[in-house]
Amino acid sequence: VQVVESGGGLVEAGETLRLACVVSEIDSDEHAIAWFRQGPGKEREGLSCRSSKYGNSYYLNSVKGRFTISNDTAKNTVYLHMNSLKPEDTAVYYCALRARSALCSEYVPFYDYWGKGTLVTVSS
Repeated sequence: VQVVESGGGLVEAGETLRLACVVSEIDSDEHAIAWFRQGPGKEREGLSCRSSKYGNSYYLNSVKGRFTISNDTAKNTVYLHMNSLKPEDTAVYYCALRARSALCSEYVPFYDYWGKGTLVTVSS
């Protein structure tokens, strides 16, 4: 299984980015795909998750209302739409797959496969 993120880049504060996460194969009807980020000198933190059974979850108060998760099932792709970006959103953004459970989690150990990340830099 391969997980590949794309869409990162350098933007100014207030602008919008859409990240994409493509998963090469999903062989279970019960799975969850989540977005995490890791800022400079910080631990990896869970942002949002899309469950195949239970819908969407959002974990970080600082992004609620600004970030939205969506998916294209036919393309095995999950998107993270990021609006009103702030300099504190600067981080490497990771996508992760929980392959055999539809239960979302904001915790790193629950996920089986990870992408290499895409860098988002927000200038002030």
